[in-house]
Amino acid sequence: MQETATRTKTLERGQLGQPKRARERLPAPRFGTAPSERKIHTYLTGNLGREIVSGVYQPGSVLPNAEVMCARFSVSRTALREAYSVLGAKSLIVARPKVGTRVRPKSEWNMLDADVLAWHLQSGPTEDFVGDLYELRQMVEPPAARLAATRRSEPMLKQISEAYADMERRKDGTGDLIEADLRFHMGILEATGNHFLSALGGLIHASLQCTFRYSWAGAARIQDDRLHQHGAILKAIAERSADGAHSRMTELLRDSINDVREFLRSRGAKDKS
Repeated sequence: MQETATRTKTLERGQLGQPKRARERLPAPRFGTAPSERKIHTYLTGNLGREIVSGVYQPGSVLPNAEVMCARFSVSRTALREAYSVLGAKSLIVARPKVGTRVRPKSEWNMLDADVLAWHLQSGPTEDFVGDLYELRQMVEPPAARLAATRRSEPMLKQISEAYADMERRKDGTGDLIEADLRFHMGILEATGNHFLSALGGLIHASLQCTFRYSWAGAARIQDDRLHQHGAILKAIAERSADGAHSRMTELLRDSINDVREFLRSRGAKDKS
């Protein structure tokens, strides 16, 4: 009987040994399993991050006080502080004594952070936002293609070639076309042999995924012209033509941003109709 009482008390206090009333709560999970602290933390941080980047909370505005936010999301103050800590590290918010937690100016946001980029994506990127991403790619990828043509090793060339071959096989939507295109572009960055460029490749991974998805109107298939442009980049790198690789990459990015703009404008026209 004492064992049963002990077990009941343990269940009431929860798996983490905390009082039941102190545990953060989320909407009931679909399969009836209690959400872990990690899931709660990710859930709260993601929701607040998306609301900030989408403009629910404008730059310069002060977030509601902790009591309001905890009640809204059914979380503890500890969970809220942890979420604010993550958002602060990404330069989205800053806490000031006697002022509260304020949204920082957009110019201070860490736009190369993978989560910040993903939150922009999930909130519906604007044409200006995608245009800024392409400006970054235009500054990085053509020079990287030039370097890759002069520095690439045979194993790296094989990696880029295999990614292109997968793009050809998946061009009509059979398989993960975006993944293959990502490998193609990331392979070029790695082939430069420049560790800083390789690291930057990891940071812009989310931006590449974003623009690919929108430039192909959902990435069900890739346009033949864009596929051929990738092939021309591969050929230039294989032939160690630095100028050719730079020119072909510049052309691809120029045409791809036009694809994205056309898609976003057509989507906007449909929303208005």
